[in-house]
Formats: sequence, structure tokens, C-alpha cells
Amino acid sequence: MQPAQAEGGGSSSNSLKKWGPIGAIALVVALVGGIILVTGGGGDSDSDAGADTTTAVTAAPDTTDAPDTTDAPDSTDAPEETTPEGGGGDIAFPLSFSQAEEQGIEVAWDDRCDTATGNLAIQWFFAPECHAPFDGDNGGDTSRGVTGDSIKVVLYQGPDDDPIINYLSDAVSVEDTNAQSEQTARDMLGMFEGFYELYGRGIELEAYVSTGLANDEVTARADAVRIAEDFEPFVVFGGPALTSAFADELAARDVMCIGCTPGQPPEWYAERDPYVWGLGIGARQSRTHAREFIAKQLVGKNAEHAGDPAFVEQPRKFGHVFISSSPESLTIADEFVAGLREDGADVAEVLPYVLDPGTIQSQASQIIAKLKSSGVTSVLLASDGIAPRDFSREATAQEYFPEWIIVAPVLSDLTAFARTYDQDQWANAFGVTHGAAPITPDDAGFYALYKWYMGGAEPPAKDTIGLLMPNFTLFFATVQTAGPNLTPETWRDSLFASAGTTPAISQPLLTYGD
Repeated sequence: MQPAQAEGGGSSSNSLKKWGPIGAIALVVALVGGIILVTGGGGDSDSDAGADTTTAVTAAPDTTDAPDTTDAPDSTDAPEETTPEGGGGDIAFPLSFSQAEEQGIEVAWDDRCDTATGNLAIQWFFAPECHAPFDGDNGGDTSRGVTGDSIKVVLYQGPDDDPIINYLSDAVSVEDTNAQSEQTARDMLGMFEGFYELYGRGIELEAYVSTGLANDEVTARADAVRIAEDFEPFVVFGGPALTSAFADELAARDVMCIGCTPGQPPEWYAERDPYVWGLGIGARQSRTHAREFIAKQLVGKNAEHAGDPAFVEQPRKFGHVFISSSPESLTIADEFVAGLREDGADVAEVLPYVLDPGTIQSQASQIIAKLKSSGVTSVLLASDGIAPRDFSREATAQEYFPEWIIVAPVLSDLTAFARTYDQDQWANAFGVTHGAAPITPDDAGFYALYKWYMGGAEPPAKDTIGLLMPNFTLFFATVQTAGPNLTPETWRDSLFASAGTTPAISQPLLTYGD
């Protein structure tokens, strides 16, 4: 799975810029109370780098009994016996629970591991697989930002007065601050150090607050240079939401980043391999789903779900409206439309918009006028969560009532944002979503995990912990499977060897393939 689509760009708080990109569907779902997809330890494959997550629990765990946090294992105390001999010989790290069983290797599992499931003893649906406790020489300085004792990580945070992000925050009230998000991250780092196998290394966290806006390419590049040169981290979590310049500059300096850019085409990531990563469905992937739905169920049929009675009696004529957040946005849109035309779709308009609070109303007026004049019955909308408010209101103002077909949604498929749209228009909306089923935060997800680990205490960043932690969990679950020789290349190889997160009907699945 590639990172979140470039055409996304929604948010729900003036604090969401701290964790860009806002476009990752999975991350957004967590914000409004649903469980987040994220990481799963490795998976069995032909490579020893992987670890099998298929043995994980298949139901969300009970989070009502919070532990005493003083009982969490201390990662600085190595177990007395870490390299026992068994049927398969001495341990070669990394070694997962399932690999140890398959190879007949006896491991002195410590209290970090739930040997009944083979997963870490944390109360979380996505608890990754246990890995053999490490003792010995971890190779020391294996990469920039990695020493024998620590892994340097940087948490990117944006300014509190970004007008673009503030514009996006209208639908949901969130009051988390930079300081609260940093404290929440530091609290959770105790869990990673206490339960995850980090091969003798602790975590050194630095928080970096940018002065640039979400789409400020110049500041984004300057931030990346400063982070790379002043902090020299192994990995950066987060980045500006609406420019790829930050990730591009970090990759040029051989610094990994996760969740640090709006999604790009697959070849963009390949050119920056192995440095840029994300957690949401890719821009092309999401459109592949949408294209199949449109081709099989909509093309060649009347616009029966339109609000205009005249449209209901007409064959569908499509118009594609999409957010332009990078040079690749138009390329992806053109590919999508070309595919639809191959499928026999009549696409009359392809219309980009820019997420600019100062001009969105005038853009909406012009776009709706073009759609109406072209006789478009069905609008294919790939947008952030806020712009449909302007589009739908302007459509009503111009007495234009088409079908609204959601493709590659970022927030526009969520009730918290959809309730701000013109309801006469949104009664005619339908489409494809990739989010998870909402679950009460107290029952599952990062909010519940934090309370479990902290003995019932509420996270300082209670509203946005679901946006903050996915990058961390993906990274540290993969560090386990990468082993003591931690480099961007071994981390990447381990991620690709993973079977993905534990599958479930009500949970999203994260996998990166081969």
C-alpha cells in the first residue's frame, strides 16, 4: 500500500497540521472516534526479516482493566538468558515467536510477551508479534541517527496559526496543543521501549515546530534541511500536509520520514527509496477501486440518484472535480479519466481546485457553472473534507442538482464533515470509502491503548492521539523485524516482508506487498 493520496487534504482541527499529511484516510477515521489501522509486526515470508502476524488475536481486546504502569517491563534490563540453544540452534536475530516455534528454538520469553498468543503483552488489537529478547553486540552506529544506545527520531509539528489548516478545522472542535501532542508521544515512547524489542537501543525524541503553512514549499525545504543537519535523525514523523517538498528534501539527505507528504504516484516513492513512507491507500489505488465501481455499476445507466428529475431520465455524463496539491495531482486525475473513458464513460469536464480559503468560494462558483453548462449529471469528487461545503452550497445557489459520487475521499465520507454540506445536495451523494467502522475510543484504538498503558489516565492529546501514533507504531513494529542492524534498507526490507496487520471485518488492513 502506498501513502495517502495526493488529492486529499482534509482536517478536523487547527492542531492537525502537526501530524500531516492530513490526507491519510486511516488516520482521519481515528479522529472521529473510530479505530485506526496501523502496523502489525512482520509476517512470515521467504525472508527472515519478516514476522508472522496471522497469529494475533482476532477480536478487539477488553480494555476495561488497566494495568499498573509500574509493572511494564524495563527495556534496559536484558533477560538473564537470551541466546539459549534449542532444536534449531543459537538464535539469529531477529527471531519472531512463530519462527522460533517453526525452527524448534527455545527462547526465554520475558514478560513483554504473551506466550498464549505469541504477541506483545499490550492490550491492543494490532499488538505485533513477539521477538526474541536481544543480548549482545547490536552493531553500534549502523546508520545516521542510530548508535549502540539510541535511535534519534523527530516529531514534526506545524504552526498553530496556519489559515489553511484552520479553514479545514471548522467541522470538528479539537483543542490539543503542540505541547500536549509532544507529551503524549513521550508517554507512549515508554511503551515502545518497555515492550518492543529495540535491540539494546532507547529512543531519543526531538520535537520540531515549523513556521511554514501547510502548502509552503520554501519553508518545507528549509525545515527539512535544518532537521537533517541540526538533529541528524534516523526518521522524522509527520510533515506539512500539502507539499511534497519536505519529504523530497529529507530523502535527498538520506533521512527517512513517515507520514510526511501528501501521497504521490508509486514511481515518486520508488525514486526516493527507501526514505519516504505513509499509511494510507495510494492515490492510484483508491481510483482503481472507484473506477471498477463506476465501470460496473454506473456507466451507460441513467443518473437515477440525481436531485434533478431531468437528470434521472438521462444517461450519466460525468465531470471529475479534484484537489490539486502537487504537480502529480493532474497526472493522476488524467490517468483516472482516461481509464474511465476506456470503460465507456462519458467524461465532459476535468476540473482541479486549490485548497485556498481565500479563493475557494470563487473557484466553486466557476466549477459549478462549468459542470452545469456541460450538462454533467454525475460529479466524480476527489476532495478534502471542507471544499464540498462550498461546492454543494454553490450548486444549490445555481439550481444544479447532480449526483455526487465520492472517489478517493479524504474526510468527505465522514459524518462530522458531511453534516456541514448542503443537505439537499448530499442526499444525492454516494461512492467508495476506505475507512474503518467507527468504534468507541474507550474500547479500542490508541486512546484506549494509552489509558491501558498509563493506568487509566487520559492522553494529553486526547482528541488527536489517533493521528499522532500511527507513524510511531508502524516504525517501531518494523524495527523489531529489521533486527539489530538497523538501516533504512533493512527497515524497508522488513516492511515488505511483513504479511500486514491482523485482518478483521471491522478493521482496516495495512500491507505493503513485496
